[in-house]
Formats: sequence, structure tokens, C-alpha cells
Amino acid sequence: MIALTSEPIRLEEVRQQATSTLAGAEVLFLGTTREQTQGRQTTALYYECYEEMARAKLAELEATARRRWPVLQCAIVHRLGKLLPGEVSVVIAVSCPHRHEAFEAAEWIIDTLKETVPIWKQEMWADGTSEWVHPGLPPA
Repeated sequence: MIALTSEPIRLEEVRQQATSTLAGAEVLFLGTTREQTQGRQTTALYYECYEEMARAKLAELEATARRRWPVLQCAIVHRLGKLLPGEVSVVIAVSCPHRHEAFEAAEWIIDTLKETVPIWKQEMWADGTSEWVHPGLPPA
């Protein structure tokens, strides 16, 4: 399951997409909006993307994870639009026969997503300034 949404992510629905009776492990990773970024008060994040390419890259990540690990089910959902501190921006759910494999696959997916998928994040701070953070580049 690959999805981009402007609505709050329904965690149980995403988890159900990654459930398998053959799995001994399910890993559910939640990326959340933090209140502080490098010592600055974050008021909101805004995500936008090139949807066609983002969906294709997310599908590519899932396919690669399935080749590298014995992934039984996988779900990747990213939220778009404005998010306030505490809100979930991305969910990765992976099931595998064993926990080690599920953790490795989920970690690889989120790390690679942040580097390669064309989803851009604008950080908005309490002092009224903001900055766009691009995939694969560290924040300024």
C-alpha cells in the first residue's frame, strides 16, 4: 500500500495493510512533527510533493525492500499539507517472519524515503520565518 494524503493518517488502517498471519513481527514507524528543530520553536510543517513521481519512488522503495528482506506486507503513507506539532507526517508499516528483518526494512525505507522521494518540507517557526528542506539535503 502506497498513499499520499492531506487527511490525518489512520494508523490502524495502515497497520492492517501490513498484517500477515505468516509474520512473527510487525514494525510500525511513525514520523511526527516535533515542537523544536535545532533549538527553534516549530509552529507547523508544510509538506508538498510532485505526486506522480513521489508515488513511483515510494513504490520503488517498497519493491526494493521486498527484494532485500523477506517482507510479507508493507504500507507507506505520507501526509501532505500543513501539520501541527504532534501530528503524524509519515507511517511505515512492515511485516516479516522475524523482528530483526522487519526493523531493518522499516529503517531502510524511512531513511531512503527522506533522501530520495520528492516530498518537500517547509518548516515554520515561532519567529515568523520559514525554510524549505529538500530531499537528500540536510537542513541549513
